[in-house]
Amino acid sequence: MSSDARSRLATGWLTMFVIGSDLFVVSPLLPQIAASFAVAAATAGLCVTVFALVYMAGAPLLGHIGDRVGRRRILVCCLGVFAIANLLTAVAGSFAWLLGARLLAGAAAAGVSPSVYALAGGSAPFGRRGTHLAIVVSGLLASLTLAAPCAALIGPKIGWPAVFAGIAALGILLAWANLRVWPAPGGSAGVEAPPGRLAIGALAPRLAPTVVWSTALYGTYTYLGTGLGLAGYATGPIAGVILLYGCGAMVGILLGGRITDRFGERFATTTALASLSGCFLLLQLALHARVLVGCVFWLMSAVAQVFFPAQQAGLARDFPGRRTTVLAWNNSALFLGISLGSLIGGRAVAFGGFAGDLAVSAVIAIIGCAVNALVVASPAYLAREAADRQA
Repeated sequence: MSSDARSRLATGWLTMFVIGSDLFVVSPLLPQIAASFAVAAATAGLCVTVFALVYMAGAPLLGHIGDRVGRRRILVCCLGVFAIANLLTAVAGSFAWLLGARLLAGAAAAGVSPSVYALAGGSAPFGRRGTHLAIVVSGLLASLTLAAPCAALIGPKIGWPAVFAGIAALGILLAWANLRVWPAPGGSAGVEAPPGRLAIGALAPRLAPTVVWSTALYGTYTYLGTGLGLAGYATGPIAGVILLYGCGAMVGILLGGRITDRFGERFATTTALASLSGCFLLLQLALHARVLVGCVFWLMSAVAQVFFPAQQAGLARDFPGRRTTVLAWNNSALFLGISLGSLIGGRAVAFGGFAGDLAVSAVIAIIGCAVNALVVASPAYLAREAADRQA
């Protein structure tokens, strides 16, 4: 790997780490935020809600703009706005001001993520797109594993405004770094393909696997603490299991990139969904027997995360001229699935306990296998299509 490629991947990884940190640090800081503005913790939680909603709604629009005016340009501009939004968060004088700042931060993050993914995928050498995308996405997962615990440790000592001020400073540095490492339009990694018409009828089926996958995964993940508590686990062991879950996700995302480059997108996504369904059932047995629970959680997280870089690589291949827009829509599909998963999982837990939730999630993952087989082109079809274009 050349030094330029390493610099781009490192910058992309750090960018996604900071973007994820901005969302995930809110949870451990929530009691301090609520106390600062004399509001209930549930009300303070709106900081996360507004961030997520505006991210889901704004990503496709900003992805479309990125395809038209330049991915590097929209990335740098959104990082600048992201830094301003976090500075406004740090100096918020009222809760309404705070919500406005978090809304602005979510809108800026919506323009950053798909641009980074599109630039990383577009600059990858032949046969390495899955690996490059996986490395960049792993920055987002690392923020969940590292940033939230760090915020919990240092937040009470330095105050929650200082945490967001630090994120704002990192946003400025990353805007400069991304401006330096990604070539301007006309360079090998910065050429913007002429944006053709994006047919919703073609895009919607390709996004369906993301929705089904995230519904199955987050239908269980949302209620991990509840399920382990019902199984008799104390706070310490629950924290340990969640840490193992995060470590498994890191391994899975990197492994997913390798599998995608070696065996293709369809094989990776189908295998991930089928294995995820089996892990849900295996987890039921482990919880019942109270053996190897942490190991099964690690395995479940690892096989689940194989899906995401493979799906991104497939979308980038299928829609090369609208890569940023399509990957932005994929992020929105992810958030839609998270919302559906929390809703469906909550109903399943209410009627059948955590075991019922795992069973429902297993069925959803199997449905995802069928959907994926229908909408993702097989290697043989892609080979015939390539031959026809050459002829």
